[in-house]
Formats: sequence, structure tokens, C-alpha cells
Amino acid sequence: MSPKIVLVGIDGLRIDLARGSGIMPTLDAVIEEGVFNSLEMEAPTLSGPGWSTLLTGSTHAEHGVKDNKFVGNQLLHRPDFLSQAYFADQSTITLAAAGWPPLVDPADAGPVIWERREQQRSGHHRVISRDGETYGYQVVDGLIADHAVEALGAKGPDVSFIYFCDADDEGHVYGPLGEQYAAAMTRVENHLSRIKEVITYRVEELGEDWYLVLTTDHGHVDAGGHGSDSAVERASFVAATRFGKSLEHWPEALAPSELVPLLLDCRAGAY
Repeated sequence: MSPKIVLVGIDGLRIDLARGSGIMPTLDAVIEEGVFNSLEMEAPTLSGPGWSTLLTGSTHAEHGVKDNKFVGNQLLHRPDFLSQAYFADQSTITLAAAGWPPLVDPADAGPVIWERREQQRSGHHRVISRDGETYGYQVVDGLIADHAVEALGAKGPDVSFIYFCDADDEGHVYGPLGEQYAAAMTRVENHLSRIKEVITYRVEELGEDWYLVLTTDHGHVDAGGHGSDSAVERASFVAATRFGKSLEHWPEALAPSELVPLLLDCRAGAY
């Protein structure tokens, strides 16, 4: 049986503030139990280009996403990693859950994650889409977590992407150094702990093989905001664990566009 993979995207997470801070023990546990890679994102350090790279395995030049408007994008020719996993094995069940509409909502810009209506009708693909831009990410991230945890526990999809934007939202308004950003990291931690808990249940009770992978699309300057090419804005990471198994062959260096091929190799049993 092929391993199952959950990729969690935490928008705008300052890894230097999160790691080892005591605020996000689930992040620290994933690193301790598995592996950690530092990533350097391409500029402009915006969510549209960043997530398009991390989710399709394409460079900015290849996917053509220049900003968060997605005008002139080439995403039709750059399938996301859920779609790529399905195309490689059409028994694959996939899940996408996000509150930023351009990632999953076909009525918005993008979407980066392909809709794949035929697979939705056949039960091979599920999209959970909410609107954090309208209703706020503190609320919407909680809804995304609720639905994602239920889906992971009940169905155990083969390849999943789950996205949280609360930290990025607070970073824009208050900057990443204040109590509001720390509170947002705490809320994201609560979501992560629930995801890790339900995966642990499936590993221990059902004997399944799971990867949990965490990443972000950019950092934040101390005053709040991103988009330029400073080191703190370009700083990203990958933290990954394979429950109960070693990742000794995981690469020591990783580029953002190499994450998708790596995850697909994991799905195929290469790691």
C-alpha cells in the first residue's frame, strides 16, 4: 500500500519565531521526529507565486503567476501535486481544504488546485473551500481544520493539502513580533495538533503509513508585510515526518520547486 501524505501550508509563518519558541510544539515535534529543510523562495514573495510553486513544482517563470491577481498564469498547464498524484494512479483519493479562494475556488483567481469535477463526482477528489478574505481567517481556519480533521479521520484520503492563513493575516495588521501574531501561531498550533492526532490514530489503529509535511510561502518583515526579496521575506522551510519510520534518505538541500517531485516520490515509495 502506498504511503499517504498530508501537506499543511501555513501562510506567512516566520519560522525563526515559531521553531523552538514553545508556541508551536507540534511543529517542533515534526522536526524532532523527522527532517527539516530551509527553503529560499523566489521574489516577489507573494502568496500567489509562492503557493503556485510549492503546489505545482514549477518556478515563477514556468507557472506565470506574478502576483495575487493571477493574470496571465499558466496554471492550466501546471497541474497541482494532488492532480499529479491522481494522474499517476487513478485510484488515488485527494483532498484540498483552504480558506484563501485563489487556491481552491474556481470562481476566483486561479485556482492553483485543479477543480477536477469528474473526480469529485466519482469520490476521488474533495475540495473544501471557504472565504477567509470575507469572514476572517481566525474563524475560517477553524472551519477548515474541523472539516479536514473529519475527512482525514473518516476517509483517510491518500494525498491532502490543508491551508491556514491566520498567522499571515495577523502579521499584516500587527507585524510578526507582537502578541497578536503569537496568538495566531497558537491557534495554528491547535489545528496542527488535531491533524497530527488523527493521523496518529490511523497509523496506530489501522496500520497505515503516513507522512505529515509542513511548509510556508514566505516570511514577514518585522513591521509586517512581504513581497520584496529580503532574507526574512524569502525564508521558508519544509518540516516532515513519516510516522514510525525513518527519513534517512530525505535530501539535505531542497528548492521550493523540488517539493512536489519529492512528495510524489514519497507517494511512489522512493523514501
